[in-house]
Amino acid sequence: MAQFSVRNAKTNLSKLIADALEGGDVVIARGGVPAVRLVPVAPPGKRRFGALKGKIGVDARFDEPLPETELGA
Repeated sequence: MAQFSVRNAKTNLSKLIADALEGGDVVIARGGVPAVRLVPVAPPGKRRFGALKGKIGVDARFDEPLPETELGA
């Protein structure tokens, strides 16, 4: 675990980001006390058309008008 002060982190931010992206454990300390950990953001998953097919359904009443009790609310 590499620990850096806030001042060193400001100076070497690009290097620290590269280290974190390579899997290194980067910790930034304030006053000698670990404050935050620099970690890479997970990439968003790919969307796939039809991924929920067969897992969700629409009720047969979907297109029916709403009851008066719900319309009045």
